[in-house]
Amino acid sequence: MLSLNELLASVGTAGIPEDPMPGREFWQLLAEPNPVFEKMIRSGIPLPEFLYTRRPGRYSAGTAGIPAILLMVLPHLSDQPDDLFDDLARTVRPWPSRRPADQYRALFDELCDRFGRTAVVERSGYSTEWIPRLRVLFPEARFVHLVRSGPDCALSMSRHAGYRTILLLREILERSGVTEFFELTEEHVRTLPPDLAPLLAERFDPALVWQRDIELTAFGQLWSRLVTEGIAHLEEVPSSMRTTLVYEQTLDDPDRELSRLAEFIGVDPLPEWLATARTMLDASRRGASRRLPPEEQHALRDSCAPGELALGLTRA
Repeated sequence: MLSLNELLASVGTAGIPEDPMPGREFWQLLAEPNPVFEKMIRSGIPLPEFLYTRRPGRYSAGTAGIPAILLMVLPHLSDQPDDLFDDLARTVRPWPSRRPADQYRALFDELCDRFGRTAVVERSGYSTEWIPRLRVLFPEARFVHLVRSGPDCALSMSRHAGYRTILLLREILERSGVTEFFELTEEHVRTLPPDLAPLLAERFDPALVWQRDIELTAFGQLWSRLVTEGIAHLEEVPSSMRTTLVYEQTLDDPDRELSRLAEFIGVDPLPEWLATARTMLDASRRGASRRLPPEEQHALRDSCAPGELALGLTRA
């Protein structure tokens, strides 16, 4: 498998426009730094998913920025991501004009050739809203829905800078009465409280994200909404082209569940791959929400109930 770690999260939905473009413009989409991620890095809250910041190369958020494809995708493929970035730039820029989806297919083929892979897997969190568009652009694509116990997942989200920032940015939109950030005016910003307005600056105090009191149930509600909307999108996908991988079921029988995943993707579940996967699964994360005080635990379960109902799965 060619594992394209967080490719869609890196480039965003804007990274898949509709009009044909030459290779140099396509490469610009991949190389343009993600403005939200850049702001988080400059503000001292890089996400754990940002592999490049763990072993920095020649790019920095403090200067010209880290190219989107270099932040999480390429370090997952190579120990020399800067060199791979340069090689790909030389390869992609001369490409002829074609639909962006076809440019992505050509990129996938190029990387498969380089790394000796036959199947392409892209995984991004917080991505279920893109399913309808991805179905149009890549009708051959199959979808794997990765899910976990709602309360446990919501508790994990509450400790993640990315999801905390998402909820705070959502609050800014709600308070301002707009649906998109480009609609915000200076008047909107002036009416925001002092613990929210600075988040719109190019650099902000990370304490605004970590110390803001956010109800745990807000993360449960966000989880439920994402799961419910995601399932509605997936129901439009032919059953043969979608499957679900449940975290708790994978803990219970990793060989069975991962073999099923590999077969769905179209590759062999190699014994060494299964053995490595078994060592990486962390069973201690199961039932994390059960260690909360009873009142918090019950409120969190209630907030996750719509998503749990939509999933129709019984989980420990």
